[in-house]
Formats: sequence, C-alpha cells, structure tokens
Amino acid sequence: MTAPTSRPAPATPLVFTANGAYAARLSHTGGSWFPERWTLDSPEPYAVPLPGNQPEEPGTEVLPMADGRVLIHRVADRRHLFALLYPTGPETGEVPLGAVECGESRLTLLPPSPVGSQAYALAVGTHSTALWLVAGGAFGPEHVAEIPGHCSGGVWLDGEGRMLALDRESGGRVKAVAVDLERGGEVSPLLQIADESDDRLLLADADSGLLLIRSDAPGHERLGWGVLGGTRPVRFPECLRLPDVAVTPFAIQPGQTLMPESCAVALRIDGAAGSWLGIWRPAERRLHQLAAPAGWLAGAGWWTREGTLCLPYATEAVPCGVEEVELPAPAEVPAPVAARPVPLQQAPLTGRGAVG
Repeated sequence: MTAPTSRPAPATPLVFTANGAYAARLSHTGGSWFPERWTLDSPEPYAVPLPGNQPEEPGTEVLPMADGRVLIHRVADRRHLFALLYPTGPETGEVPLGAVECGESRLTLLPPSPVGSQAYALAVGTHSTALWLVAGGAFGPEHVAEIPGHCSGGVWLDGEGRMLALDRESGGRVKAVAVDLERGGEVSPLLQIADESDDRLLLADADSGLLLIRSDAPGHERLGWGVLGGTRPVRFPECLRLPDVAVTPFAIQPGQTLMPESCAVALRIDGAAGSWLGIWRPAERRLHQLAAPAGWLAGAGWWTREGTLCLPYATEAVPCGVEEVELPAPAEVPAPVAARPVPLQQAPLTGRGAVG
C-alpha cells in the first residue's frame, strides 16, 4: 500500500490553462481569501497573489487565461460579475468585463477553453441551460446558446474551442451530449451506452480521441473508456474498480495521435487515509499506485508530451512547487488506430459497454 499524501492547505482546486502555462486558485491566508496565479512555463514555478480591495467570498471562482491574467467570478445581489485580474507592481490591476443577470439560475465557469483568450459559463435554469461567453467577447458577456435540460460538467473535445461536451439531465437520465459552438449551440448525442444508464464524460484527449467515462451501465457506477468516433463499445476495466476508495481521472497524456490505448491517464485515489496517485493505460490491465508529494493539490496535474506527469504541491517550505513523475514503461506497445475518429455528429459512441 502506498503512502497517501498529506491533506492540502485550505484552498480551491488549482485550474490550469489548456496549454499548461498558467494556473489559478482561490487561496486562504490569514483569515482572508484571495486569487493566486501560478506561472508554470518558467524555469522555476512561482505564485503571485492577486488580492483586491477587499477579501473575496469563499467559493468565488477563478480561471487562468493564456495571457497570464486571471478571470474572477463574483456574485452580488444575484448578479454575476466578471473581471480580469493581473499583477501590477505590488498592486492588483482589474479590468471589469460586465455582468450576467440570470435570476435564480446557478451560474458556474466551465474549464478553460483551448482558445486561451475565451472563457465560458453555464447558467442552469428551470427547464434549460444557458451557455455564456463571459470573457473574450466583443462587448462583455454574450449569450451563446440555450440547451434544453439541466447541464453540468464540461469537457472540450477539440483543440479549436468549437466542440464542447456537457452532461445533460433530461427525462430523469444523464447523457453526455456535444455542443457545436460554431453552429449556434447545435446539440448532438455523444454517449448512449444503455437506454436506462447515466453516462457522463469526465475527460477527453483531442490528439488520440481517448474518452474517460463514468457510467452505471454495468449495473453500478464504474469508470470506463472509449474512443471518439470509435466502433468498439465502452470498456470498464476491473483494475479501476477499487474497494473502499474513490478513483477520479484528472489528466490524459497528450500527443499520442491515433493511439488512444497507449495514452497514460493520471488518477486521484481518495481513501480514509488521504489521497494518492494512480497511473493507468487502456492497453494494460493494471493500475500503478504511487505516493504523491507532500502538500499535493490533490487532483491537480498535467502531462508533458514526453510522458512526464507534473504534480503541483504547496507546503510551508515550498509554497509553489511542481514534482515530476516519470511515466511507467508500458507492458506492450499497442498498434495505431487505423483511421482518425470521424466527426462527432457522424459517429457518437453507442452500444452496451463490455466489462474488460
């Protein structure tokens, strides 16, 4: 049994830009909450606090942008206010972007877009979900689409910021759907493993087409994988089914074009003793369990194209650190996929998932 990491300091999860150059979180020091930006593409990672004129409220959302600024989402009098923060000497500069008024709807930021100058948010209403462009528009926040049903999640399916996957609840079931932002928010099916199953998309890799899925199609909730546009059914590996712990994927190795089975996947494992690390490839039938660094911001990390897993951590001695974990050697090299996955609208994942 590997040793778990110590519990992280109080803070919100670290959110990364799509290119991995920056990250941001809401940090807590001295009784106050404030945004914090991490710079990761420098010889040594470093963090910059971005406090405003007053402390932020717990739960305030922040999102890093590709130019190093940090988007902040504040709520006041049921209005959702957005601004870009940036360091300017010892002070914090702020560029207001405008507000969204959506009544009682709950509005949350989506993961960073591959287009690093843009940011999106979902506002879940009574019967539908509004998709908003909250940063990167011409004149403040812009309403992009209205999607029937209650949507959550949010996974980008391409590198151009066009195709967005959402988990949509409709008719008492949750199914992942794809939203085409260049066609007015047109919705098409993505996951339909079984008629009566809840099928959610957790992660996707645009290079290989690998999808990480959580579904109860096997009879109870399991982690599975498939290939975007693939013809084989979703598979649910036994090695990802661990007793008395929660297993959550958080990063897929990029750069494995046409080779989804060779992609390494990093997983967070949470048990009674704490959190530790898992590494798995679809081509293998085993899960590597490793100790995480002390102070790991559990569930945060990214892969380099060379196969190194980078794990951010924060301790009293090192408030902004990154530990590199070398990729375990694969048991065998899988053959490349014969053809690139076809466009999503033409070949959604279908069929009942086989266990294996």
